[in-house]
Amino acid sequence: MNRHLFALAALAVLPLGAAPLREPAAPILVPVANDPTVSFRLWFKVGAQNDPAGQAGLAALTAAMLTEAATQWHRYDEILDKLFPLASGYSATPSMEMTVITGRTHVDNLADFYPLLRDAVLAPAFKQEDLDRLRSRTLNFIENQLRFADDEELGKAVLYGEIFAGTPYGHLGAGTVASLKRITLDDVKAFYAAHYTRDNVVIGLGGGYQPALLEQLRADLAQLPAGSPPRVPAPQPPPLSGLSVTLVEKKNASTALSVGFPLTVVRGSREWYALAIANSWLGEHRNQSGRLFQVIREKRGLNYGDYSYIEHYPNGGLRMTPPQNVARRRQLFELWIRPVPHEARHFALRAALREVDQLIKNGLTAAQFEERRAFLKKYVLHYAATTSERLGYAIDDAFYGLDEPHLEKYRRLMDDLTLAEVNAAIKKHWSLADLKIVAVTQDAAAFAAALVADAPSPITYATPKPAAIMEEDQAIAIFPLKIKREAVKIVPVAELFEP
Repeated sequence: MNRHLFALAALAVLPLGAAPLREPAAPILVPVANDPTVSFRLWFKVGAQNDPAGQAGLAALTAAMLTEAATQWHRYDEILDKLFPLASGYSATPSMEMTVITGRTHVDNLADFYPLLRDAVLAPAFKQEDLDRLRSRTLNFIENQLRFADDEELGKAVLYGEIFAGTPYGHLGAGTVASLKRITLDDVKAFYAAHYTRDNVVIGLGGGYQPALLEQLRADLAQLPAGSPPRVPAPQPPPLSGLSVTLVEKKNASTALSVGFPLTVVRGSREWYALAIANSWLGEHRNQSGRLFQVIREKRGLNYGDYSYIEHYPNGGLRMTPPQNVARRRQLFELWIRPVPHEARHFALRAALREVDQLIKNGLTAAQFEERRAFLKKYVLHYAATTSERLGYAIDDAFYGLDEPHLEKYRRLMDDLTLAEVNAAIKKHWSLADLKIVAVTQDAAAFAAALVADAPSPITYATPKPAAIMEEDQAIAIFPLKIKREAVKIVPVAELFEP
């Protein structure tokens, strides 16, 4: 169907209920006149932080029941059959504070695609067979994939749980084995009714759409019930005291390390962009120029890569640039040390923390500062290569309440920030005095003893290394961690995410 004819086709779609009583939230729009596609992002202000006590995973499971299950008009297999020839699709991204339903289609297929997306949101069938299938898949993810097939994501999940323990952020978004088994179809229906309301959704629309589509989408979403769920307070992570270590005991071939601590600074503040420069120099995601990468991977060949973050960065192994629509009111500083040989785990941990320590103490040099801000000013242009990604960033801008788009402010401040501001932000927000360390490793008791003893951890190589590296190794091997015995705990992998 020609894009200019969609206005009539869209208005012919029958509404599902009465006319709205109040205007929904202002839509977030990224129109692109020459874009042959239309992108949808429907932001529902709900996430894992809204999971009721004892029902961890309910928010994620409910989102899946909308986008990966039947509607009142079609079985899920029928929906897939209808989407396939359209080369289109929709999905949900449930995170800690947001759930975004994303869809994309060619304008010529819009009249066929839109009713499917609309029905997924407004007319879910909530069939027991779909719940059983999605619950089984999630249990398999936790019990088999996360525990036994992805040590890196496992370590990160444990780290987040440790840092935000006792807060609404403190549980795995997918849930636990016990909580998932407790969730019933009535629980899903009640959660949907409480949180998928017309007062709790923000429309995101981008690409080559016509005004009639926006009006139809507004009218359709207004058929959702009224209601504004109580806002969950921003989490207050428990204070950290020294270096604490969680060792996940698991029979594996190498040790995955994750290190972090909570941050109070979030995207939008000037200090955040100052930290972004320092963080990029330290460990830009999937970039070989980062200092951690150079020290641990490039010079010593201990693993595949080493990176640092000042925002939650889920599924880092599957992406090259930051994700959208996983925004949070509290963030964390995180080191991702990809798996190293067990015999090098103590050394690699020391090497990473020593680099952070030196950066905190010495700051960036003028040359490092100039190189990194010039790099970032160009690099962030890759963060939103598509209309859908630009729309995702626009939604995140609204979440953070930014009065200037994040990516524009990012590039502008690369010219405006000073070296003094960057180094001041490092000293203010980063410290190695209090942090969490998680290692997924075997023979955890031996590692615990070595950490507590703080004994030297020399390393050997299969081939000779330059004298400068060998000299630096001696300093790394004795870098003090000062970990107390009572600050180390060992957890069998099979016990994780159970209760």
